[in-house]
Amino acid sequence: MVAGFALAGCGALLAAGCSPPGGAPPGAGGSPPGVSAASPGASPGAQVPGPPAKGSVAVTGEVAKGLDSPWGVAPLPGGDLLVASRDKGTISRVRTDTGAVAQIGKVPGVAPGGEGGLLGLALSPDFASDRLVYAYFTTESDNRIARMRYDEQRPPMQQLGAPDTVLRGIPKGLVHNGGRIAFGPDGMLYAGTGETGNTALAQDRKSLGGKILRMTPDGKPAPGNPEPGSVVYSWGHRNVQGLAWDKDKRLWASEFGQHTWDELNLIEPGADYGWPEVEGKGGRAGFRDPVAVWKTDEASPSGIAWAEGSIWMASLKGERLWRIPLKGAVPAAEPEAFLTGKYGRLRTVVALGGDRLLLVTSETDGRGSPQAGDDRILRLTVR
Repeated sequence: MVAGFALAGCGALLAAGCSPPGGAPPGAGGSPPGVSAASPGASPGAQVPGPPAKGSVAVTGEVAKGLDSPWGVAPLPGGDLLVASRDKGTISRVRTDTGAVAQIGKVPGVAPGGEGGLLGLALSPDFASDRLVYAYFTTESDNRIARMRYDEQRPPMQQLGAPDTVLRGIPKGLVHNGGRIAFGPDGMLYAGTGETGNTALAQDRKSLGGKILRMTPDGKPAPGNPEPGSVVYSWGHRNVQGLAWDKDKRLWASEFGQHTWDELNLIEPGADYGWPEVEGKGGRAGFRDPVAVWKTDEASPSGIAWAEGSIWMASLKGERLWRIPLKGAVPAAEPEAFLTGKYGRLRTVVALGGDRLLLVTSETDGRGSPQAGDDRILRLTVR
């Protein structure tokens, strides 16, 4: 059963609606969500209508199958998808109308191993003009973020340009490499990292491990970060693999626990989320408690997405999709589990707008029990 909720701090309510996929256009304000445009005296969840206590999930189709260790997914204008293969180090284009999968290129320097490899993908906020694809990946020496130009006019498997590294030096390990990247509503690039099994890194403010990072599209420290000259946005994390913004531009993140509690956190700049001093809800001064926690065999969360008033969280070991309904910044009801055990390990959730999600399975990651057709991308309708 779900262990319970804890308020993760007030957070400012921002007076803005949903941003388009991939974040706001360049030129959007550089202040981090939760810092500017605060509503003085506002109470999280006050007079904010919440979603229904009970939701629903319908699998309405299979977008693609036969994928090898899929991890990051980036929707393209027009509806097709770019999908990263963690272990092959390749990026493929998936046609959502036919399910056809075509490799567009291999990312040079990827060194797969353990939980490392080619992980998160994101499109530039200016993708329509610059055609840049961002990737988070493991090399022989570190984890890093690079961008590559996608040229559809080049021959198949040669459509990715040379990588331009925007951030290097993120610690790597056999485990806890983080890997999710996303452009936020402010046009800045966010990345979730892990502490590689070296728990001290999470509290080391000079390390990029065990953090959520915030940077410009060029990899520079973003304006308004907690410490000028640093890309570190929050710390005290064990292994962040899910990032999503709600309609009010609050940032949410999923995090792997160790033996006891997995977490969903509301992220605020400069906050310490406790690891390794606290796992789950500690109620200790100086540390931010999670909004919701789960036993690790029920979750082991990876990707998350926001849709229809709820955070939707993919679970690996838990083999289920969790719905966490929110009323503003607080839970509106107990989380619900869907698809338990039906599709195996679940890695990535992608919001397509409205009540539509994509869900990516992860049975070929070395820890699953792949069946014929794995891995898959499923089309969901949710409430």
